[in-house]
Amino acid sequence: MNLHELVTQYVAFRQTLGERCLTNERLLRSFCRAVGPQTCVTRIQADAVTAFLDGTGPVTSAWHSKYHALKGFFRFAVSRGYLAEAPLPKVLPKRAPGFLPYIYSRDDLRRLLDAIPSYRRYRTRIEPPTLRALLLLLYGAGLRAREALQLSVADVDLANALLTVRDTKFFKCRLVPISQHLTGVLTEYARWRADAQPPAGAERRFFLGKRGAPIHLDTLEAAFQKLREHAGVCRSADARYQPRLHDLRHTFAVHRLLAWYRQGADVQRLLHHLSVYLGHAHLAATQVYLTMTPELLRQAGARFERYARGEDCHV
Repeated sequence: MNLHELVTQYVAFRQTLGERCLTNERLLRSFCRAVGPQTCVTRIQADAVTAFLDGTGPVTSAWHSKYHALKGFFRFAVSRGYLAEAPLPKVLPKRAPGFLPYIYSRDDLRRLLDAIPSYRRYRTRIEPPTLRALLLLLYGAGLRAREALQLSVADVDLANALLTVRDTKFFKCRLVPISQHLTGVLTEYARWRADAQPPAGAERRFFLGKRGAPIHLDTLEAAFQKLREHAGVCRSADARYQPRLHDLRHTFAVHRLLAWYRQGADVQRLLHHLSVYLGHAHLAATQVYLTMTPELLRQAGARFERYARGEDCHV
């Protein structure tokens, strides 16, 4: 069997398990192009695999992403009898320092919102009221950007302050209650859209670009980066990664945990609710937020000290 056929078979298998498999498929298709899609699986050489993994630059987290995509693929090939063993390197390079999401401060968020009316001097396909509503939704409800862009008019129940998020990262559907303030933001946007855009049917996208066209994720991310630069929200000059659109979701989670700690709530119990709200498949994905910022660590440490002294019944 050739490489292209087996990759297609493997991706289909992973999708039957409930995965989108988008990233792994992209990496495996890239491997196909590098080695040759018609190459027989049994003729894939270890040096070709190593060359694909190493690329042309220094070792980064991308090396390990490619390695784990290939590891799963070759494990599948061996289990199906297409290969005797995986042609993967036996020694792995040391991992690069882990990526740390940017947690926006209240001042960062205000600067981003204040910069929206003037950022239009840059060419963009997203009107300022649309960008403002989207950013407030991503921060206020912790949605993934793709989830927000896929919302239809019918999915946004403003009367009951409830969003229906469909076909998520793990092929699931979830209900997301939203605050009174966020409901007001989306209501205001809906009124603006009704005046500025053609009438929207129930199945049409809630967020629309210029001339009523759907907004693509890469368009939103590009607009956000222009806005962020315009607002002067950035890491230090020598930082490898700058703040991203997706970091609004991380910021929502961290700010929610901080609020619970300050309120004296049982954070460990509420963490499960936050996990469900965010649409995480596993609680561990939500637990990482507990150590994401120094302020959260201080709050957790203070809570533990009060617990140890018998002054607090929650850890």
